[in-house]
Amino acid sequence: MRRELDAIFRPESIAVIGASSRKNTIGRELLHNLITAEFNGKVFPVNPKASVIHSIKSYSTILDVPDAVDVAIIIVPKEHVNAVARQCGEKGVRGIVVISAGFSEVGREGKKREMELLGTVRKYGMRMIGPNCFGVVNTDPDIRLNATFGKTFPDHGRLGFITQSGAMGEGIMSMAKQLGIGFSIVASIGNKADLSSNDMLEYFKDDPNTDVILMYMENFGNPRKFTQIAREVSKVKPIVAVKSGRTTLGAKAASSHTGALAGLDVGVDAVFEQTGVIRVDTVEELFDVAMALSKQPVPKGNRVVVVTNAGGPGILATDALISSDMQMPSLTKATVKKLQEHISAEASFANPMDMVAGAGGREFKITLEAVKKDKRYDTILPIFVPPVTIDPMDVARSIHEALEDTDKTVMAAFFGAFGEGMRSNAIDYLKDRGIPTYWFPEAIAKVLSRLDRYRQWRDRPRPKFRKFKVDSARVDEIVNAAIAGGDKQVTIVGDEAIQILQAYGIPAAGYRYASSAKEAVEVAEAMSYPVVMKVNTPTMLHKTEAGGVIVDLRSDKEVRQAFRELEQRVKDSVTTDEPFTVAMQEMISGGIETVIGLTTDPSFGPLMMFGLGGIYVEVMKDVAFRVHPLSVQGARDMIQTIRSYPLLTGFRGAPPVNVATIEETLLRLSQLVGDFTCFDEIDINPFIVSPDKDKCKAVDARFIIQTG
Repeated sequence: MRRELDAIFRPESIAVIGASSRKNTIGRELLHNLITAEFNGKVFPVNPKASVIHSIKSYSTILDVPDAVDVAIIIVPKEHVNAVARQCGEKGVRGIVVISAGFSEVGREGKKREMELLGTVRKYGMRMIGPNCFGVVNTDPDIRLNATFGKTFPDHGRLGFITQSGAMGEGIMSMAKQLGIGFSIVASIGNKADLSSNDMLEYFKDDPNTDVILMYMENFGNPRKFTQIAREVSKVKPIVAVKSGRTTLGAKAASSHTGALAGLDVGVDAVFEQTGVIRVDTVEELFDVAMALSKQPVPKGNRVVVVTNAGGPGILATDALISSDMQMPSLTKATVKKLQEHISAEASFANPMDMVAGAGGREFKITLEAVKKDKRYDTILPIFVPPVTIDPMDVARSIHEALEDTDKTVMAAFFGAFGEGMRSNAIDYLKDRGIPTYWFPEAIAKVLSRLDRYRQWRDRPRPKFRKFKVDSARVDEIVNAAIAGGDKQVTIVGDEAIQILQAYGIPAAGYRYASSAKEAVEVAEAMSYPVVMKVNTPTMLHKTEAGGVIVDLRSDKEVRQAFRELEQRVKDSVTTDEPFTVAMQEMISGGIETVIGLTTDPSFGPLMMFGLGGIYVEVMKDVAFRVHPLSVQGARDMIQTIRSYPLLTGFRGAPPVNVATIEETLLRLSQLVGDFTCFDEIDINPFIVSPDKDKCKAVDARFIIQTG
């Protein structure tokens, strides 16, 4: 990938096809940007109507250029792009960047035009950025490539940036320049007809000039490939992503709990969670995280010390940090004793360390030099609010002098230390010396929370997958029998669904059937009380909601009464010629209801789900999703990340449930999904868990197969 893409991002010669001398045209502005950025290579304008452009000799076609050309920037009407690309191929050009629009983004005709262009690119073994893109940038002083038509050439830095939106690319580069954030390479990939985000991730992984990767994404080209690549890249370089498109007005209704809970964005969250990608919600947060990663190391842990000259901001910082799962250990006695010799007695010798309003550069330096030696802390957070009597620059210098040799992560917050236009010499001073500085501490708390989650993911061992001995032949029989009728959608419920679970070693309460009240009593006595009775015919997808389940039956009389009651409910609500029967199970009591399932996302494929179960699954929606296949750590994460996890580990004196059984059940279901790709949706609801492993069982299940 490096060799292929170096022609685009590290070229020695460029042709601008569609270069122009008319101001305010893309052809003119892009050529102008190449020149003003002082591109360290040859530039060949191509325009059949001009002999000289921008004081540089112009050529009628790329074929007329006498020298070899590494990359061609194409800015011609959409109807001519393919012909120009063909000429580039004949010339031996290795890469093209197609700025021209009018392709798949405009509909069917544009898509056809794009596929023809892609065919030409592949015929000649070229690589292509675009079409419909903003261009590419490389700030390396040895390259200085600005092949865009924007107004900003970003500062040199070690952040790689991938954007699907040219406008967002220009906006982010402009804002980054104001914030002192520099880039190594910027790639506006447009329609991604050839080179995609996945290709760029592979390129950045091996790029020695890139330490951190930023992404603005609107969609995934190949989510499964992204998962594979991003997981590898994140281990060595942080990836920070803004993914737009969180909502939709036209979401298709799903027939199962799992499908209904898997909204538009859960697949994205699951992929990012499993690959270590740091997802941010806004572009502002993208800058916050980028500034931290570009200037400081990822913290070694989640322990933070706050040093401030104002109580209010210290309290705000504390609330935000604790709410973000950070820890704030107290100062050691030795540190306090040392500080009391130099800091005002009115100070609060705690964490946050409030030196009171009179504290200036001297006090900040003394305190920071003391806390940086304390092994209790991974991050140091100085907060300064400038009183009239204190010079912000003096404080900024003291912060830098005190902390320039620390291996701890440092992030600062300066309240109100601004001049005109919200600029601050003190803030700029710190940023220029590698200390990311924010206006408010809440932003820092969010950044630290995200970085800590990334650190935990990065430091994990590689995922492990378990394989169980199962009876796949029995499942094959059930599936083949179910689809034999030729229906486009097949639902497997009842005893056959339970048998599928049991074939894969998933504990489940088996069914026995009865077609009369007398037979129901006989079944109940054979099972031993208490029992549960459910409507078996007609088939009901959501039995509880339809009043088709009666639980905790403890006597023959209750069983007979329940049979008659369910039979009457069916007659009142459903017209059917089928003979009425019930399914009966042992009553699993003393446990917590959970739900385990699967839904198939059109982009991401199978998504595994776990959460609080029973009738509460749709009300509380306390669920976690992961992309299939599920690793041992992935199963554990699913269980631990739901909000109701404390209920499983023992709450207010209750004994903890057998979490290991839940974990194994998720892994066995993952194996089932991998072995039988025909399942579109699966619901195991409820799966009852209790402290006793023998009482952890699935009570009901449903498998949906889409054959059409």
